[in-house]
Amino acid sequence: MKTMLDSTPQATHLHPAYDWEKVAYLALVSRTMDEMEEREGFVKYQFSARGHELSQILLSLQLDYVFDAATLYYRSRPFMLAAGLTTEEAFASGLARAGGISDGRDVGVVFNMPRRTGATVLPMVGDVGGQYTPAVGWAQAIRYRVEELGETEKDGSIAIVHGGDGSTATNGFWSALTIATTLNLPVLFFIEDNGYAISVKSPLQNPGANIADNLASYGNLQIWQGDGCDPEDSADLIQTAVNYVRSGNGPALLRLTVPRLSGHSGHDNQAYKTESELSDEWSRDPIVAIKNYLVPTLLSADEWDALVEQVQADVVEARDKAMTRPEADVSAITDYVWHDSADPAEVGGLAAEGINFPAGSATPNPTSPVRLNMLDAIRKTIDHELSINDHCLVFGEDVGFKGGVHAATLGLQKKYGAAQVFDTSLSEEGIIGRAVGMACAGLLPVPEIQFRKYADPATEQINNLGTIRWRTANRFAAPMVIRIPGGYRKIGDPWHSVTSEVTFAHQPGLKFAAPSNAEDAVGLLRTALRCNDPVIFFEHRAMLDAAWARRPYPGDDFAIPFGKARLTRRGDRLTIVTWGAMVELCEIAAQNLNAEVDIIDLRTLIPWDKSAVLDSIRKTSKCLIVHEDIGVGGFGAEIAATIARDAFMDLDAPIERVTAPAVPVPYSPTLMAGVVPTVERIQAAIAEQIAF
Repeated sequence: MKTMLDSTPQATHLHPAYDWEKVAYLALVSRTMDEMEEREGFVKYQFSARGHELSQILLSLQLDYVFDAATLYYRSRPFMLAAGLTTEEAFASGLARAGGISDGRDVGVVFNMPRRTGATVLPMVGDVGGQYTPAVGWAQAIRYRVEELGETEKDGSIAIVHGGDGSTATNGFWSALTIATTLNLPVLFFIEDNGYAISVKSPLQNPGANIADNLASYGNLQIWQGDGCDPEDSADLIQTAVNYVRSGNGPALLRLTVPRLSGHSGHDNQAYKTESELSDEWSRDPIVAIKNYLVPTLLSADEWDALVEQVQADVVEARDKAMTRPEADVSAITDYVWHDSADPAEVGGLAAEGINFPAGSATPNPTSPVRLNMLDAIRKTIDHELSINDHCLVFGEDVGFKGGVHAATLGLQKKYGAAQVFDTSLSEEGIIGRAVGMACAGLLPVPEIQFRKYADPATEQINNLGTIRWRTANRFAAPMVIRIPGGYRKIGDPWHSVTSEVTFAHQPGLKFAAPSNAEDAVGLLRTALRCNDPVIFFEHRAMLDAAWARRPYPGDDFAIPFGKARLTRRGDRLTIVTWGAMVELCEIAAQNLNAEVDIIDLRTLIPWDKSAVLDSIRKTSKCLIVHEDIGVGGFGAEIAATIARDAFMDLDAPIERVTAPAVPVPYSPTLMAGVVPTVERIQAAIAEQIAF
C-alpha cells in the first residue's frame, strides 16, 4: 500500500451512523484488491476504484430498506463490497471464472446482484450514462407499488444512481433528471467527481467543471456537494441526502469530489497528468483520511496495522480461492438468452413475482361478426390485459389523454388512471430506460415509441435490454412489450416510414412480432403481454385501418404462440414468405395471376417458423421472399441462407427476393413506388419464378 505523510487532522469523535471498523475494513479490501490486480495483472481487464472507496462504502451501508436499489458503473466495486459482494466473487468476476457474478459473460467490474445485505444492484452496463434512466424507472416502480398496489412495506425505499462526472454529459443523465424532477421521484443522483473522463478534464464535461453548481436552479432537485475524502463530511452529507429522499421529499443530487489514483483502466498510464497533479491527488488519499479519522479515537496504531495485515491475508486467500475456480463453461454459452419456466430469473418480470396468467387458446372464438380494424383490436387487447394485470403499465409520448398519435390507447387513461396509463417526457432513451428499471422492479412495462425511426435514440437501452438475462446468468430479467408503429402509410418519408426490422432481429434476447391483420394483432399482442422475455411489437401503419386487415375480435383468451406462421394461401407451384403489410400485397398479386402458391405469413421474426417454410419448399421447390425493408442485410437474407443450407436439394430455381433498394423511404408517392415493393413488382416476380 502506498505510504505518505499522515497530514489529515485527527478526529475527536466519530459519526454515529456507521460501524467505522467495518468501513475501514471494506475500504482496505477494495484498495488491496485494486493494487494487487494492477501489480500482478492476473485479471482480464482492470478498472481501479483507488481514491473512490470511502464515499461509496458509506453510501452503500445506508441502503438497508427492503426495496432499495442502485444502478452503478464500472468504478463501483467498493459499493458492491459493502452491499454484500464477497472478495472471492469479485476476483472470480475479474478472472472470468465460473461462479463470478456474470459467470464469465460480462466485464469483471460490471456487476449485478439481487439483494443481500444492502441494495438490490440492477444489472450494470458498460455504456457511459446507461445507468441513469433504469434507476428512475425503479424509483417510479417504488411509488406505484406502494401507492397503487398497497405494498406499504416498500414505503421509504429509494433508488440510487451512481456515476462519474463525465457521465453527466450524456443523454441518459439529462433524461433521468427530467423524469425524476417532473415526477418528484425517490431517487438520489450520486456523482463522484474525480476531474476526469478518461483523459478529458471536467471543464469540457460541464461549464465551470461543476454539475452541482450548474443545477442550482433546477426545479424539484435538492443538491449537496462536498469532499468525498473527508470521513466526517462524507458521512454527514450521505446520511442527510439518503434521509431526505427516504422522507418523500423528492429527488436529490450529491456531488462528492474524489481523486482518481489510477488510470481510467489498467491500460491507462495517465501520461496526461503532470507530476504536480498526481501529487495533489495522492495528498487526498481517502485511506489515509480514514486512518487519521480512526486512530487513536477508535483504533490504536497497532490495531490499525493489524487490520491492514488481516485485510492482506483475507484478500490473498480470496484471490487464491478464485483462481482455483474452473473457467466458465463454454457449453452453456447459449443458456439464459430466453426465459425457461423451469428456471426463471431471480429478479425482474412477473415470473419472479409469482404472477401467472390464465391459459390462452390458439383457436379464435369471436362473439361478434363485426370486423375490427387493427387499431381497435390492439386497443381492445391492451384494455383487457390492463383489466387483469395491475402490474401492467402503458406509457409513452402522448399515450394518455390523447391516446397516442395513432389512437391505440385512446380512453385507457380515463379508465385505468394516470398511474397506470401515462404520458412521458420527449425522450426515447428515458422511455425505454425507465421501462428497464420498472421491469426489474417486478412490473410489466408497455412503452410506446411513436414511429420506428424514433427508437434510434433508445438503441443503447433496447440492445442492453435483450442481454440482461444472459449477461447476469439468469439473476435478472426485464420483460416488457415495446410497441412501435412504422412503415409507410399512403405517403412515406425517411423519418416516419421506416421498418428495418432486422436491426432488432439482430440483437440477442429480443422477440419480434409483426402482425398483418387484426386477429393476429390480438393473438400476438396477448402472447407478448404474458411473455417473460422482452418483445418488440411492430404495428405497421398501413395496416392499422386497412380494410383487408379487419377481422372479428377473436376473444379475450386468443393467444398465438410465437414462431408459428400462418399459411394464408395454398398451392404447389411456389412458396412466398412474407410478413406485415406485404402479406396483403402478395395475396393480391397471387390472386391477379390465379397462381397456385403457398403464401406464408411469418407473423414473428424472432423466433421465425423455419419448419413451415422448409415444409412448403419441399412441396413447391421454389421460393420468393418479400419484405418492405432494404434487401441488403435484410431479414430475407437470413431466411434465404437457411433455405440454401437446409433445403438446397429441394430447390428447382434460385431463391428470389422482392425488397426495397438501399435508399431511405421517400416522401413522394411516385418515388415511393420505386422503393416499397408494389403488387406489380411482386406479381412479376411470382410469374418469373413459376415459369423458371
